[in-house]
Amino acid sequence: MPELSSADHADSPPSIAIPREYNAAHDLIQRNLRAGRADKSAFIDDLGNYTYAELDRRTSAFANVLRAQGLGMEDRILLCLHDTIDFPTAFLGAIKAGVVPVAVNTLLTQGDYEYMMRDSRARVAVVSAALLPLFQTLVGHLPALERILVSGGNPGEQDSLARLIAQAPSTFASAPTTCDDVCFWLYSSGSTGAPKGTVHVHSSLIQTAELYAKPILGIEETDVVFSAAKLFFAYGLGNGLTFPMSVGATAVLMAERPTPAAVFARLRRHRPTIFYGVPTLYAAMLASPELPPREQMRLRRCTSAGEALPEQIGKRWAQHFGVDILDGIGSTEMLHIFLSNCPGDVRYGTTGKPVPGYQVRLVEEDGNEVARGQPGELQVAGPTSAAQYWNNREKTRATFQGPWTRCGDKYSQDADGYFVYAGRSDDMLKVSGIYVSPIEVESALIGHDAVLEAAVVGKEDEDRLIKPIAFVVLKPGREATPELAETLRKHVKSLLAPYKYPRWIEFIDELPKTATGKIQRFKLRARLKTG
Repeated sequence: MPELSSADHADSPPSIAIPREYNAAHDLIQRNLRAGRADKSAFIDDLGNYTYAELDRRTSAFANVLRAQGLGMEDRILLCLHDTIDFPTAFLGAIKAGVVPVAVNTLLTQGDYEYMMRDSRARVAVVSAALLPLFQTLVGHLPALERILVSGGNPGEQDSLARLIAQAPSTFASAPTTCDDVCFWLYSSGSTGAPKGTVHVHSSLIQTAELYAKPILGIEETDVVFSAAKLFFAYGLGNGLTFPMSVGATAVLMAERPTPAAVFARLRRHRPTIFYGVPTLYAAMLASPELPPREQMRLRRCTSAGEALPEQIGKRWAQHFGVDILDGIGSTEMLHIFLSNCPGDVRYGTTGKPVPGYQVRLVEEDGNEVARGQPGELQVAGPTSAAQYWNNREKTRATFQGPWTRCGDKYSQDADGYFVYAGRSDDMLKVSGIYVSPIEVESALIGHDAVLEAAVVGKEDEDRLIKPIAFVVLKPGREATPELAETLRKHVKSLLAPYKYPRWIEFIDELPKTATGKIQRFKLRARLKTG
Protein backbone atom coordinates (compact mmCIF):
# COMPACT_ATOMS: atom_id res chain seq x y z
CA MET A 1 0.00 0.00 0.00
CA PRO A 2 1.54 3.38 -0.96
CA GLU A 3 2.05 5.81 1.87
CA LEU A 4 2.95 9.48 2.01
CA SER A 5 6.67 9.93 2.39
CA SER A 6 7.93 11.20 5.72
CA ALA A 7 9.56 14.05 3.76
CA ASP A 8 6.17 15.65 3.14
CA HIS A 9 5.71 19.01 4.84
CA ALA A 10 4.50 22.48 3.99
CA ASP A 11 7.63 23.66 2.17
CA SER A 12 8.27 20.42 0.27
CA PRO A 13 6.31 18.90 -2.62
CA PRO A 14 4.45 15.66 -1.88
CA SER A 15 6.32 12.45 -2.56
CA ILE A 16 4.40 9.17 -2.59
CA ALA A 17 6.41 6.10 -1.59
CA ILE A 18 5.39 3.03 -3.64
CA PRO A 19 6.71 -0.38 -2.52
CA ARG A 20 9.01 -2.15 -4.95
CA GLU A 21 6.73 -5.22 -5.00
CA TYR A 22 3.49 -3.66 -6.22
CA ASN A 23 0.51 -4.54 -8.39
CA ALA A 24 -1.83 -1.64 -9.19
CA ALA A 25 -5.01 -3.73 -9.48
CA HIS A 26 -4.29 -5.60 -6.25
CA ASP A 27 -3.82 -2.31 -4.41
CA LEU A 28 -6.96 -0.60 -5.76
CA ILE A 29 -9.19 -3.56 -4.92
CA GLN A 30 -7.66 -4.88 -1.71
CA ARG A 31 -7.47 -1.47 0.00
CA ASN A 32 -11.28 -1.38 -0.15
CA LEU A 33 -11.79 -4.94 1.06
CA ARG A 34 -9.42 -4.35 3.97
CA ALA A 35 -11.35 -1.19 4.82
CA GLY A 36 -14.59 -3.17 5.15
CA ARG A 37 -16.16 -1.96 1.90
CA ALA A 38 -16.83 -5.40 0.39
CA ASP A 39 -20.59 -4.73 0.21
CA LYS A 40 -20.29 -1.10 -0.90
CA SER A 41 -21.10 -0.15 -4.50
CA ALA A 42 -17.96 0.27 -6.58
CA PHE A 43 -19.60 0.78 -9.99
CA ILE A 44 -23.09 1.43 -11.29
CA ASP A 45 -23.60 0.96 -15.02
CA ASP A 46 -26.72 0.97 -17.21
CA LEU A 47 -27.57 -2.62 -16.22
CA GLY A 48 -26.61 -3.03 -12.60
CA ASN A 49 -24.84 -2.19 -9.38
CA TYR A 50 -21.55 -3.94 -8.51
CA THR A 51 -19.91 -4.08 -5.09
CA TYR A 52 -16.20 -4.08 -4.35
CA ALA A 53 -16.44 -7.78 -3.46
CA GLU A 54 -18.08 -8.55 -6.79
CA LEU A 55 -15.43 -6.49 -8.60
CA ASP A 56 -12.76 -8.60 -6.89
CA ARG A 57 -14.47 -11.81 -8.03
CA ARG A 58 -14.98 -10.57 -11.59
CA THR A 59 -11.41 -9.35 -12.03
CA SER A 60 -10.03 -12.59 -10.60
CA ALA A 61 -12.23 -14.61 -12.96
CA PHE A 62 -11.02 -12.58 -15.93
CA ALA A 63 -7.40 -13.06 -14.86
CA ASN A 64 -8.08 -16.81 -14.87
CA VAL A 65 -9.65 -16.54 -18.35
CA LEU A 66 -6.44 -14.97 -19.64
CA ARG A 67 -4.28 -17.61 -18.00
CA ALA A 68 -6.44 -20.34 -19.55
CA GLN A 69 -5.85 -18.69 -22.94
CA GLY A 70 -2.12 -19.05 -22.32
CA LEU A 71 -1.36 -15.39 -21.67
CA GLY A 72 1.34 -14.55 -19.17
CA MET A 73 3.37 -11.66 -17.78
CA GLU A 74 3.80 -8.75 -20.22
CA ASP A 75 1.60 -10.22 -22.94
CA ARG A 76 -0.82 -7.62 -24.28
CA ILE A 77 -4.56 -7.53 -24.83
CA LEU A 78 -6.54 -4.80 -26.56
CA LEU A 79 -9.68 -3.37 -24.90
CA CYS A 80 -12.23 -1.64 -27.13
CA LEU A 81 -15.06 -1.35 -24.63
CA HIS A 82 -17.90 0.99 -23.87
CA ASP A 83 -18.21 2.16 -20.27
CA THR A 84 -19.85 -0.78 -18.49
CA ILE A 85 -18.68 -3.00 -15.64
CA ASP A 86 -16.75 -5.03 -18.23
CA PHE A 87 -14.18 -2.25 -18.66
CA PRO A 88 -12.89 -2.25 -15.05
CA THR A 89 -13.29 -6.05 -15.02
CA ALA A 90 -11.01 -6.55 -18.03
CA PHE A 91 -8.64 -3.67 -17.29
CA LEU A 92 -7.99 -4.58 -13.65
CA GLY A 93 -8.24 -8.32 -14.28
CA ALA A 94 -5.48 -8.14 -16.87
CA ILE A 95 -3.29 -6.10 -14.53
CA LYS A 96 -3.88 -8.66 -11.77
CA ALA A 97 -2.53 -11.32 -14.11
CA GLY A 98 0.51 -9.24 -15.09
CA VAL A 99 -0.97 -8.96 -18.60
CA VAL A 100 -0.86 -5.48 -20.15
CA PRO A 101 -4.25 -4.02 -21.20
CA VAL A 102 -4.16 -1.60 -24.14
CA ALA A 103 -7.26 0.57 -23.89
CA VAL A 104 -8.36 2.20 -27.15
CA ASN A 105 -10.92 4.73 -28.32
CA THR A 106 -14.29 3.21 -29.27
CA LEU A 107 -14.95 5.83 -31.97
CA LEU A 108 -12.25 4.86 -34.46
CA THR A 109 -12.22 3.08 -37.82
CA GLN A 110 -11.35 -0.49 -38.67
CA GLY A 111 -8.09 0.78 -40.15
CA ASP A 112 -7.19 2.44 -36.86
CA TYR A 113 -7.86 -0.76 -34.93
CA GLU A 114 -5.84 -2.85 -37.35
CA TYR A 115 -2.93 -0.43 -36.93
CA MET A 116 -3.14 -0.62 -33.13
CA MET A 117 -3.45 -4.40 -33.13
CA ARG A 118 -0.38 -4.74 -35.33
CA ASP A 119 1.57 -2.15 -33.37
CA SER A 120 0.79 -3.65 -29.94
CA ARG A 121 0.84 -7.29 -31.07
CA ALA A 122 -2.11 -7.91 -28.78
CA ARG A 123 -2.97 -11.61 -28.55
CA VAL A 124 -6.57 -11.10 -27.40
CA ALA A 125 -9.07 -8.34 -28.09
CA VAL A 126 -11.98 -7.67 -25.72
CA VAL A 127 -14.64 -5.83 -27.69
CA SER A 128 -18.14 -4.48 -27.05
CA ALA A 129 -20.72 -6.35 -29.16
CA ALA A 130 -21.69 -3.21 -31.11
CA LEU A 131 -18.06 -2.82 -32.23
CA LEU A 132 -17.47 -6.49 -33.11
CA PRO A 133 -17.98 -6.04 -36.90
CA LEU A 134 -14.90 -3.81 -36.98
CA PHE A 135 -12.76 -6.62 -35.55
CA GLN A 136 -14.13 -9.88 -36.95
CA THR A 137 -12.22 -9.72 -40.22
CA LEU A 138 -8.94 -9.18 -38.34
CA VAL A 139 -8.91 -12.73 -36.94
CA GLY A 140 -6.62 -14.79 -39.15
CA HIS A 141 -5.39 -11.60 -40.79
CA LEU A 142 -3.14 -10.45 -37.92
CA PRO A 143 -0.47 -12.95 -36.87
CA ALA A 144 -0.55 -12.07 -33.15
CA LEU A 145 -4.34 -12.01 -32.67
CA GLU A 146 -5.62 -15.33 -31.32
CA ARG A 147 -9.11 -14.59 -30.04
CA ILE A 148 -11.82 -11.95 -29.66
CA LEU A 149 -13.91 -11.90 -26.49
CA VAL A 150 -17.27 -10.15 -26.73
CA SER A 151 -18.77 -7.91 -24.06
CA GLY A 152 -22.54 -7.56 -24.00
CA GLY A 153 -23.33 -10.08 -26.71
CA ASN A 154 -25.22 -13.36 -26.52
CA PRO A 155 -24.08 -14.97 -23.23
CA GLY A 156 -24.46 -18.39 -24.80
CA GLU A 157 -21.77 -17.78 -27.41
CA GLN A 158 -18.41 -19.45 -26.93
CA ASP A 159 -16.52 -16.14 -26.85
CA SER A 160 -18.99 -14.32 -24.60
CA LEU A 161 -17.12 -12.48 -21.88
CA ALA A 162 -20.03 -12.99 -19.47
CA ARG A 163 -20.01 -16.75 -20.10
CA LEU A 164 -16.25 -17.08 -19.65
CA ILE A 165 -16.25 -15.05 -16.43
CA ALA A 166 -19.14 -17.09 -15.01
CA GLN A 167 -17.27 -20.33 -15.70
CA ALA A 168 -13.84 -19.27 -14.41
CA PRO A 169 -12.61 -19.56 -10.81
CA SER A 170 -13.25 -16.34 -8.88
CA THR A 171 -10.02 -16.24 -6.89
CA PHE A 172 -6.59 -15.32 -8.22
CA ALA A 173 -3.23 -14.53 -6.66
CA SER A 174 -2.05 -11.27 -8.19
CA ALA A 175 1.03 -11.48 -10.39
CA PRO A 176 4.32 -10.51 -8.68
CA THR A 177 4.80 -7.26 -10.56
CA THR A 178 6.93 -4.33 -9.46
CA CYS A 179 6.14 -0.62 -9.30
CA ASP A 180 8.22 -0.02 -12.45
CA ASP A 181 6.79 -2.88 -14.51
CA VAL A 182 4.69 -1.97 -17.54
CA CYS A 183 1.07 -1.85 -16.37
CA PHE A 184 -1.06 -0.60 -19.28
CA TRP A 185 -0.98 1.39 -22.50
CA LEU A 186 -3.13 4.21 -23.80
CA TYR A 187 -2.95 5.28 -27.42
CA SER A 188 -2.65 8.99 -28.05
CA SER A 189 -5.58 10.55 -29.87
CA GLY A 190 -3.59 10.75 -33.08
CA SER A 191 -4.94 14.18 -34.08
CA THR A 192 -1.76 14.52 -36.12
CA GLY A 193 0.09 11.48 -37.44
CA ALA A 194 -0.34 7.86 -36.36
CA PRO A 195 -1.47 7.16 -32.79
CA LYS A 196 1.35 6.44 -30.36
CA GLY A 197 1.22 3.64 -27.79
CA THR A 198 1.90 5.44 -24.50
CA VAL A 199 3.36 3.02 -21.94
CA HIS A 200 2.57 3.50 -18.23
CA VAL A 201 3.95 1.64 -15.21
CA HIS A 202 2.18 0.19 -12.16
CA SER A 203 2.93 3.07 -9.79
CA SER A 204 1.35 5.77 -11.98
CA LEU A 205 -2.36 5.14 -11.34
CA ILE A 206 -2.27 5.61 -7.58
CA GLN A 207 0.10 8.57 -7.90
CA THR A 208 -2.58 10.50 -9.80
CA ALA A 209 -5.04 9.82 -7.00
CA GLU A 210 -2.64 10.79 -4.23
CA LEU A 211 -1.41 13.97 -5.93
CA TYR A 212 -4.57 15.27 -7.60
CA ALA A 213 -7.78 13.46 -6.60
CA LYS A 214 -7.34 13.60 -2.85
CA PRO A 215 -5.76 17.04 -2.26
CA ILE A 216 -7.30 18.97 -5.20
CA LEU A 217 -10.69 17.31 -5.69
CA GLY A 218 -11.00 16.34 -2.06
CA ILE A 219 -12.59 13.04 -3.13
CA GLU A 220 -14.01 10.98 -0.26
CA GLU A 221 -15.55 7.57 0.36
CA THR A 222 -19.04 9.08 0.44
CA ASP A 223 -18.77 10.57 -3.07
CA VAL A 224 -20.64 9.36 -6.13
CA VAL A 225 -18.69 10.33 -9.26
CA PHE A 226 -19.71 10.53 -12.91
CA SER A 227 -17.31 11.17 -15.78
CA ALA A 228 -18.63 12.13 -19.20
CA ALA A 229 -15.09 11.50 -20.47
CA LYS A 230 -14.80 7.78 -21.18
CA LEU A 231 -12.58 5.29 -19.37
CA PHE A 232 -10.34 4.69 -22.39
CA PHE A 233 -9.07 8.29 -22.10
CA ALA A 234 -6.39 9.12 -19.55
CA TYR A 235 -8.69 11.80 -18.10
CA GLY A 236 -11.67 9.44 -17.87
CA LEU A 237 -9.62 6.55 -16.50
CA GLY A 238 -8.59 8.58 -13.48
CA ASN A 239 -12.00 10.20 -13.07
CA GLY A 240 -14.11 7.05 -13.23
CA LEU A 241 -11.80 4.27 -12.01
CA THR A 242 -8.62 5.21 -10.18
CA PHE A 243 -9.95 8.15 -8.15
CA PRO A 244 -13.13 6.54 -6.75
CA MET A 245 -11.36 3.24 -6.05
CA SER A 246 -8.53 5.02 -4.24
CA VAL A 247 -10.96 6.08 -1.47
CA GLY A 248 -13.85 3.61 -1.81
CA ALA A 249 -16.26 5.96 -3.58
CA THR A 250 -18.86 4.86 -6.18
CA ALA A 251 -18.54 5.53 -9.92
CA VAL A 252 -21.42 5.82 -12.39
CA LEU A 253 -20.64 4.45 -15.88
CA MET A 254 -22.51 5.34 -19.08
CA ALA A 255 -22.10 3.33 -22.27
CA GLU A 256 -23.72 5.79 -24.68
CA ARG A 257 -22.26 8.97 -26.10
CA PRO A 258 -22.20 11.90 -23.62
CA THR A 259 -24.91 14.07 -25.16
CA PRO A 260 -26.46 16.71 -22.88
CA ALA A 261 -29.66 14.65 -22.63
CA ALA A 262 -27.78 11.47 -21.67
CA VAL A 263 -25.68 13.33 -19.09
CA PHE A 264 -28.71 15.08 -17.58
CA ALA A 265 -30.43 11.70 -17.19
CA ARG A 266 -27.54 10.35 -15.08
CA LEU A 267 -27.19 13.55 -13.08
CA ARG A 268 -30.88 13.32 -12.12
CA ARG A 269 -31.00 9.55 -11.57
CA HIS A 270 -27.80 9.03 -9.59
CA ARG A 271 -27.23 12.55 -8.25
CA PRO A 272 -23.42 12.39 -8.31
CA THR A 273 -21.42 14.70 -6.09
CA ILE A 274 -18.46 14.98 -8.49
CA PHE A 275 -18.90 15.50 -12.24
CA TYR A 276 -16.09 15.49 -14.81
CA GLY A 277 -16.70 17.08 -18.21
CA VAL A 278 -15.02 18.84 -21.11
CA PRO A 279 -15.55 22.42 -22.32
CA THR A 280 -17.56 21.43 -25.39
CA LEU A 281 -20.00 19.44 -23.26
CA TYR A 282 -20.35 22.18 -20.65
CA ALA A 283 -21.20 24.67 -23.41
CA ALA A 284 -23.75 22.31 -24.96
CA MET A 285 -25.35 21.58 -21.59
CA LEU A 286 -25.69 25.27 -20.77
CA ALA A 287 -27.26 25.89 -24.20
CA SER A 288 -29.75 23.02 -23.80
CA PRO A 289 -33.39 23.79 -22.96
CA GLU A 290 -33.29 20.65 -20.76
CA LEU A 291 -30.69 22.14 -18.38
CA PRO A 292 -31.88 21.01 -14.93
CA PRO A 293 -32.33 23.47 -12.08
CA ARG A 294 -29.80 23.63 -9.27
CA GLU A 295 -32.24 22.05 -6.82
CA GLN A 296 -32.24 18.73 -8.71
CA MET A 297 -28.48 18.34 -8.39
CA ARG A 298 -26.17 17.25 -5.57
CA LEU A 299 -22.93 18.47 -7.18
CA ARG A 300 -20.16 19.71 -4.94
CA ARG A 301 -17.25 19.54 -7.41
CA CYS A 302 -16.92 19.80 -11.21
CA THR A 303 -13.79 19.54 -13.37
CA SER A 304 -12.85 20.23 -16.96
CA ALA A 305 -9.90 19.21 -19.14
CA GLY A 306 -9.11 18.34 -22.75
CA GLU A 307 -9.36 21.93 -24.00
CA ALA A 308 -9.10 25.30 -22.29
CA LEU A 309 -12.35 26.23 -20.56
CA PRO A 310 -13.71 29.57 -21.85
CA GLU A 311 -14.14 32.05 -19.03
CA GLN A 312 -17.79 32.73 -19.80
CA ILE A 313 -18.69 29.03 -19.72
CA GLY A 314 -17.16 28.60 -16.29
CA LYS A 315 -18.88 31.66 -14.89
CA ARG A 316 -22.29 30.73 -16.33
CA TRP A 317 -22.04 27.20 -14.94
CA ALA A 318 -21.07 28.47 -11.50
CA GLN A 319 -23.90 30.98 -11.54
CA HIS A 320 -26.48 28.33 -12.50
CA PHE A 321 -25.36 25.44 -10.27
CA GLY A 322 -23.48 27.24 -7.53
CA VAL A 323 -20.41 25.05 -8.16
CA ASP A 324 -17.18 26.18 -9.80
CA ILE A 325 -15.58 24.18 -12.60
CA LEU A 326 -11.96 23.34 -11.80
CA ASP A 327 -10.26 23.72 -15.17
CA GLY A 328 -7.00 21.81 -15.54
CA ILE A 329 -4.67 20.27 -18.06
CA GLY A 330 -3.29 16.76 -18.22
CA SER A 331 -2.18 14.53 -21.06
CA THR A 332 -1.99 10.91 -22.15
CA GLU A 333 1.73 11.10 -21.46
CA MET A 334 1.29 12.41 -17.87
CA LEU A 335 -1.85 10.29 -17.24
CA HIS A 336 -3.88 12.98 -15.52
CA ILE A 337 -4.05 16.63 -14.49
CA PHE A 338 -0.84 18.33 -13.36
CA LEU A 339 -1.88 22.00 -13.68
CA SER A 340 -5.22 23.03 -12.22
CA ASN A 341 -7.50 25.54 -10.56
CA CYS A 342 -8.32 24.58 -6.99
CA PRO A 343 -11.38 24.87 -4.76
CA GLY A 344 -11.44 28.36 -3.29
CA ASP A 345 -8.82 29.51 -5.81
CA VAL A 346 -10.56 29.47 -9.18
CA ARG A 347 -9.54 32.07 -11.71
CA TYR A 348 -11.56 31.58 -14.88
CA GLY A 349 -9.62 32.17 -18.07
CA THR A 350 -6.59 30.41 -16.58
CA THR A 351 -5.59 26.79 -15.99
CA GLY A 352 -4.55 27.57 -12.44
CA LYS A 353 -1.25 26.57 -10.88
CA PRO A 354 0.89 23.40 -10.77
CA VAL A 355 -0.53 20.49 -8.78
CA PRO A 356 1.85 19.90 -5.82
CA GLY A 357 4.17 17.06 -6.74
CA TYR A 358 4.66 18.34 -10.31
CA GLN A 359 7.05 20.94 -11.67
CA VAL A 360 6.09 23.08 -14.66
CA ARG A 361 8.19 25.38 -16.83
CA LEU A 362 7.73 27.47 -19.98
CA VAL A 363 10.60 27.51 -22.47
CA GLU A 364 11.58 29.22 -25.70
CA GLU A 365 12.64 27.36 -28.85
CA ASP A 366 16.26 27.44 -27.64
CA GLY A 367 15.27 25.72 -24.39
CA ASN A 368 15.68 28.76 -22.14
CA GLU A 369 12.82 29.65 -19.83
CA VAL A 370 10.69 32.58 -20.94
CA ALA A 371 10.17 35.78 -18.99
CA ARG A 372 7.04 36.07 -16.85
CA GLY A 373 4.10 37.08 -19.04
CA GLN A 374 5.61 35.76 -22.27
CA PRO A 375 4.28 32.66 -24.08
CA GLY A 376 6.40 29.54 -24.00
CA GLU A 377 6.21 25.81 -24.57
CA LEU A 378 4.80 23.96 -21.55
CA GLN A 379 6.97 21.24 -20.05
CA VAL A 380 6.20 19.20 -16.93
CA ALA A 381 8.13 16.91 -14.60
CA GLY A 382 6.39 14.49 -12.26
CA PRO A 383 6.10 10.86 -11.14
CA THR A 384 3.27 9.87 -13.53
CA SER A 385 5.13 10.45 -16.79
CA ALA A 386 4.90 7.58 -19.27
CA ALA A 387 7.95 5.38 -19.70
CA GLN A 388 8.00 5.68 -23.49
CA TYR A 389 6.09 5.54 -26.74
CA TRP A 390 6.02 1.93 -27.84
CA ASN A 391 8.20 1.12 -30.82
CA ASN A 392 8.88 4.79 -31.55
CA ARG A 393 12.33 5.80 -30.35
CA GLU A 394 12.48 9.09 -32.24
CA LYS A 395 9.27 10.52 -30.77
CA THR A 396 10.09 9.10 -27.35
CA ARG A 397 13.37 11.02 -27.29
CA ALA A 398 11.72 14.18 -28.60
CA THR A 399 8.93 14.14 -25.97
CA PHE A 400 10.54 12.65 -22.84
CA GLN A 401 13.67 14.66 -22.14
CA GLY A 402 15.16 13.54 -18.86
CA PRO A 403 12.64 14.38 -16.12
CA TRP A 404 10.78 16.79 -18.41
CA THR A 405 7.89 15.88 -20.70
CA ARG A 406 7.09 18.21 -23.59
CA CYS A 407 3.35 18.85 -23.73
CA GLY A 408 3.01 20.57 -27.11
CA ASP A 409 1.03 23.44 -25.55
CA LYS A 410 1.82 27.14 -25.36
CA TYR A 411 1.19 28.94 -22.08
CA SER A 412 2.06 32.18 -20.36
CA GLN A 413 2.15 32.87 -16.62
CA ASP A 414 0.50 35.99 -15.29
CA ALA A 415 1.77 38.28 -12.55
CA ASP A 416 -0.03 36.25 -9.87
CA GLY A 417 1.41 32.92 -10.99
CA TYR A 418 -1.64 31.56 -12.83
CA PHE A 419 -1.02 29.79 -16.15
CA VAL A 420 -2.93 31.04 -19.19
CA TYR A 421 -3.44 28.75 -22.17
CA ALA A 422 -2.31 30.14 -25.52
CA GLY A 423 -3.02 27.17 -27.80
CA ARG A 424 -1.05 24.28 -29.20
CA SER A 425 2.51 25.04 -30.19
CA ASP A 426 1.62 24.68 -33.86
CA ASP A 427 -1.67 26.63 -33.56
CA MET A 428 -0.21 29.98 -32.49
CA LEU A 429 -0.65 32.77 -35.03
CA LYS A 430 1.78 35.59 -35.66
CA VAL A 431 -0.27 38.61 -36.74
CA SER A 432 1.47 41.89 -37.52
CA GLY A 433 4.60 40.37 -35.98
CA ILE A 434 2.86 39.63 -32.69
CA TYR A 435 1.79 36.22 -31.40
CA VAL A 436 -1.97 35.76 -31.22
CA SER A 437 -3.56 32.95 -29.23
CA PRO A 438 -6.50 31.30 -31.05
CA ILE A 439 -7.94 30.48 -27.63
CA GLU A 440 -8.12 34.15 -26.66
CA VAL A 441 -10.08 35.05 -29.80
CA GLU A 442 -12.32 31.99 -29.44
CA SER A 443 -13.11 32.90 -25.84
CA ALA A 444 -14.11 36.40 -26.91
CA LEU A 445 -16.43 35.01 -29.60
CA ILE A 446 -18.01 32.49 -27.22
CA GLY A 447 -18.79 35.38 -24.90
CA HIS A 448 -21.38 36.61 -27.42
CA ASP A 449 -24.84 35.22 -26.72
CA ALA A 450 -25.31 34.03 -30.33
CA VAL A 451 -22.23 31.78 -30.34
CA LEU A 452 -22.16 28.17 -29.16
CA GLU A 453 -18.62 27.26 -30.27
CA ALA A 454 -15.78 28.86 -32.20
CA ALA A 455 -12.40 27.88 -33.60
CA VAL A 456 -9.76 30.23 -34.95
CA VAL A 457 -6.91 29.46 -37.36
CA GLY A 458 -4.67 31.52 -39.61
CA LYS A 459 -5.47 32.45 -43.20
CA GLU A 460 -3.40 34.39 -45.72
CA ASP A 461 -4.84 37.69 -46.89
CA GLU A 462 -4.31 39.19 -50.34
CA ASP A 463 -0.82 40.23 -49.27
CA ARG A 464 -0.06 36.68 -48.08
CA LEU A 465 0.04 37.85 -44.49
CA ILE A 466 -1.51 35.66 -41.79
CA LYS A 467 -4.71 36.94 -40.23
CA PRO A 468 -7.28 35.15 -38.02
CA ILE A 469 -10.33 33.45 -39.52
CA ALA A 470 -13.08 32.20 -37.21
CA PHE A 471 -15.28 29.17 -37.77
CA VAL A 472 -18.42 29.71 -35.71
CA VAL A 473 -21.22 27.37 -34.60
CA LEU A 474 -24.32 29.34 -33.63
CA LYS A 475 -26.77 28.50 -30.88
CA PRO A 476 -30.09 26.98 -31.97
CA GLY A 477 -32.46 29.55 -33.36
CA ARG A 478 -29.76 32.04 -34.39
CA GLU A 479 -29.47 32.81 -38.10
CA ALA A 480 -26.14 33.11 -39.90
CA THR A 481 -26.15 36.48 -41.67
CA PRO A 482 -23.52 38.97 -42.87
CA GLU A 483 -24.87 41.38 -40.28
CA LEU A 484 -24.24 38.89 -37.47
CA ALA A 485 -20.71 38.26 -38.77
CA GLU A 486 -19.99 41.98 -38.61
CA THR A 487 -21.50 42.16 -35.13
CA LEU A 488 -19.19 39.38 -33.98
CA ARG A 489 -16.13 41.12 -35.43
CA LYS A 490 -17.04 44.30 -33.56
CA HIS A 491 -17.66 42.27 -30.41
CA VAL A 492 -14.11 40.85 -30.51
CA LYS A 493 -12.64 44.28 -31.25
CA SER A 494 -14.36 45.63 -28.17
CA LEU A 495 -12.67 43.03 -25.97
CA LEU A 496 -9.22 42.46 -27.50
CA ALA A 497 -6.42 44.38 -29.15
CA PRO A 498 -7.52 45.42 -32.66
CA TYR A 499 -5.04 43.21 -34.52
CA LYS A 500 -6.56 40.08 -32.93
CA TYR A 501 -10.07 40.28 -34.37
CA PRO A 502 -11.08 37.67 -37.02
CA ARG A 503 -10.92 39.20 -40.50
CA TRP A 504 -13.28 36.50 -41.78
CA ILE A 505 -16.09 34.60 -40.08
CA GLU A 506 -17.44 31.38 -41.54
CA PHE A 507 -20.58 29.84 -40.04
CA ILE A 508 -20.56 26.02 -39.91
CA ASP A 509 -22.81 23.35 -38.38
CA GLU A 510 -20.13 21.70 -36.22
CA LEU A 511 -16.42 21.85 -35.53
CA PRO A 512 -14.11 18.91 -36.29
CA LYS A 513 -12.88 17.38 -33.03
CA THR A 514 -11.00 14.45 -31.65
CA ALA A 515 -12.91 11.96 -29.53
CA THR A 516 -11.63 13.80 -26.45
CA GLY A 517 -13.37 16.97 -27.59
CA LYS A 518 -10.25 18.80 -28.76
CA ILE A 519 -10.78 21.00 -31.80
CA GLN A 520 -8.84 19.71 -34.80
CA ARG A 521 -7.64 23.01 -36.17
CA PHE A 522 -5.47 21.24 -38.71
CA LYS A 523 -8.67 20.09 -40.44
CA LEU A 524 -9.91 23.66 -40.57
CA ARG A 525 -6.58 24.73 -42.08
CA ALA A 526 -6.92 21.94 -44.64
CA ARG A 527 -10.45 23.16 -45.42
CA LEU A 528 -9.05 26.57 -46.29
CA LYS A 529 -6.58 25.03 -48.74
CA THR A 530 -9.24 22.97 -50.51
CA GLY A 531 -11.91 25.67 -50.34
